[in-house]
Amino acid sequence: MEPTRSCGRAPRCGVDYQGKLSGPLLDRIDLCIDVPAVGAADLALPPPAESSADVAARVAAARAVQRDRLAELDRKGRLLAVEADPAAGLLSDRARGWSKARCNADTDGALLAAIAEPDSEGRALLTRAAERLGLSARAWHRTLRVARTLADLDGSDSVRRLHIAEALSYRRPQPRAALAA
Repeated sequence: MEPTRSCGRAPRCGVDYQGKLSGPLLDRIDLCIDVPAVGAADLALPPPAESSADVAARVAAARAVQRDRLAELDRKGRLLAVEADPAAGLLSDRARGWSKARCNADTDGALLAAIAEPDSEGRALLTRAAERLGLSARAWHRTLRVARTLADLDGSDSVRRLHIAEALSYRRPQPRAALAA
């Protein structure tokens, strides 16, 4: 679609499409980003300040931080201790068929809570958002995981309110019922 022409069915066609996706399926999508069409004038603009190579280097550095953090927990004997929590219904890495957690995406439950505990302002924001947006437990954990990754990309040792806010901004924009109204 051309950026100067709008769809005659918008936004209804988006609502119809999203109506076909169940809440539990949408809960499994960590990042929802609206990407509008780009006009020819915008394509002629200079490239962004941060090049793809710079972004790739930041991502590689963040993954190294994650790997080192989890390896340190493993060396201290904390990795297996926090991964398996039968009372909470969490599976250990062995039960999942994984050898060990290597990055934030591999963490869950108690291990995620151990590495992604937000500061008090971040926790308050996440709690308010969970109440107002009706976040499920899965959405809560996925938001924490994304926030931990954003903190790693930012070079921060702790998950702060800023990281929680950005992670929440990547959740699906509105509940489907609100879109249909």
